Amino acid sequence: MGELLRKQKTRPAYEKIVVFIGLVAAGVILNTIGAYATDIAGSLFYFDVIGTLVASMLGGMIPGIMVALISPIITAATTDPMAISYMMVGVIIAIITSAMYEKGMLEKPQGIFCAILIDAALGGILGGIITWFVYGFDGENASSNVVNVLVTGAGLSLFASEIIWAFLVDIVDKAISLLIALLIVHLLPEKIRKMFKIHAWKQAPLTTAAIKEMRKKRSRQYSLRIKLITLLTCASAIIGISAIYICYVMYFNSTVDRQKLYTMGTARIVAGMVDGNKIDEYLSGGKDNPEYQRVENNLRKIRESSPFAEYVYVYKIQPDGCHVVFDISTEDVEGTPVGEVIEFDESFAEYIPTLLEGGRIEPIISDDTFGWLLTIYEPVFNSQGEVTAYAGVDVLMDSLRAESRRYIIRVISMFLGVFALTLAIGLYLAEYQVILPLNTMAYTASMVSENDVNSMEEMAELFHQLSIYTGDETENLYKAFSYMTDENLEYLMDIRKKNETISRMQDALILVLADMVESRDKNTGDHVKKTAEYVKIIMNEMVKEGIYTEQLTDKFRSDVYRSAPLHDIGKISVSDAILNKNGKLTDEEFALMQGHTTAGAEILDKVMDTVPGSDEGYLQEARRMALYHHEKWNGKGYPTGLAGEEIPLSARIMAVADVFDALVSTRSYKKGFPFEKAIGIIEESSGSHFDPQVAGAFLNVQDEARRIMNRQYHDDDNA
Repeated sequence: MGELLRKQKTRPAYEKIVVFIGLVAAGVILNTIGAYATDIAGSLFYFDVIGTLVASMLGGMIPGIMVALISPIITAATTDPMAISYMMVGVIIAIITSAMYEKGMLEKPQGIFCAILIDAALGGILGGIITWFVYGFDGENASSNVVNVLVTGAGLSLFASEIIWAFLVDIVDKAISLLIALLIVHLLPEKIRKMFKIHAWKQAPLTTAAIKEMRKKRSRQYSLRIKLITLLTCASAIIGISAIYICYVMYFNSTVDRQKLYTMGTARIVAGMVDGNKIDEYLSGGKDNPEYQRVENNLRKIRESSPFAEYVYVYKIQPDGCHVVFDISTEDVEGTPVGEVIEFDESFAEYIPTLLEGGRIEPIISDDTFGWLLTIYEPVFNSQGEVTAYAGVDVLMDSLRAESRRYIIRVISMFLGVFALTLAIGLYLAEYQVILPLNTMAYTASMVSENDVNSMEEMAELFHQLSIYTGDETENLYKAFSYMTDENLEYLMDIRKKNETISRMQDALILVLADMVESRDKNTGDHVKKTAEYVKIIMNEMVKEGIYTEQLTDKFRSDVYRSAPLHDIGKISVSDAILNKNGKLTDEEFALMQGHTTAGAEILDKVMDTVPGSDEGYLQEARRMALYHHEKWNGKGYPTGLAGEEIPLSARIMAVADVFDALVSTRSYKKGFPFEKAIGIIEESSGSHFDPQVAGAFLNVQDEARRIMNRQYHDDDNA
């Protein structure tokens, strides 16, 4: 548990803010220098993400995203107005770089190569798609030769060729940028690198290992982090999509309204260029008229100077159609010759009566012969104030839509960048305010063994050391949990004391009961105590020697040692005459004496039937020893004739202890053997009467056995 918390010097809030701002400012400067230098040099490469990479590695996701957001705004204001359109690319690169650096992937060559490919895919492919969506591809740049080769040689489309070229160029760009960023980070001293790792702990800081371990533990369904990400993403998506759609509609309508005003002004200028008194003269004389040519040249200049005006013309409206007075040619469409009559489009049907009467009409948006157009008609008056013709200016609505599309791309890019920053900050605060405190409490609780007082004491102490101070419901939960832990610890310690008292009482009752049984054959009771001690030293030696280690658990050894005094409990069913007979037993008497093994098992079965749950533990081992401690390794023992490892291990251990104590003890029918002779009999019987490994372990601790043999026990001695 000591590895959960780590010592960390807490820095003042203002110092963290200064470090954060300094890192972001340094990253923005690096990006701006790279973009400005490549713009001056006219390079194919950009080097405008070096600062983003450095900030993401040193400070994590939030400073990296902020650098990616601020840098394009500065670049747009100084060198490239459309830099904002690529803001989302830098933001995604910041997120990926931060994640890869945190996981140590950028410390390995394969990780660096993977990062270069990902960054190049973002910068080249995603950036290329944005370029195509905003500008289209014209092939009039440094990549035109390569693109032409791909188009003609490989048979690829212009779009695919431009994307492939952009990706290849960006591999070099991102490789150089990433290597420069890694070099900068590597050259910084470790102390400075750690300074940029800003934490917002609302509790005692955790070790990195503890945080990783907690994150490995999966929740049953969805973690709180995933739920927060899902909630924030869904909420932001709904708001963002709605806002973007509204922005697009409003911007497009505003652009159309603005263009209407601009085009109306252009139409007035065109109308002012044409002499209304000479309309019929223009129609009859055509382009041979010098005056006509002068006006036509002026109209051409007006069209070329207007960024959105696609068609500029002058029509005389008659019942049979539009009589062309002037029609300025474009790059793609040749102007209609003077004097020709153009039939009315269906979209103009409702306006024809007004035009024939010389009235004004509102701007018209139509989608017919010449495409989707915004049309403005301005009357041309003669000296009497009569309308003799109309000056028309058409604007392609697709050009307005393209302008709106460029705008909305910038909006989407900025939205995604701000959304990523908001999500990162939200998760960052949630991590330290909610997720880590809750996970820490759960992780700490999971480290405690059930009903283990020592572990509970450690947990209670550790809970107090956590010092969670979020100032909300999480802190309330922490305090309640701490209080509950203290209460449970106090309760558990009380139970342990009572259990220890009960256990001592049980052991004492066992010894008293065993003494009562043994006293019937005029023994002092030393037998039950000494056999338990012999059993103990045998088991300890077996563990030391690595014998039967899977079975000789701490619980097993405790159960066997505590229940050893009950191995002869069945003698209570044997008559005093047989127990105290001064001489050899007859066959019938010996058979009755052998019955003490099954009688002991029956007595303990009744006890276990009476006390629920007692069939697991020391009473079960007591039954095994009572029933089988006279079985022999060679199968010639009683009562069932088990052999080898069929005999329970506890009974095989008791067999050695029981026989040895019987040999060295004085009985009513014999005197005790000398220690050396008893040891010799045990050694001779190894492999026949006794399990050779158990007997060997006993022989290896015979010095301890001698001390137990010579020890004098008293009635109140429970050792």
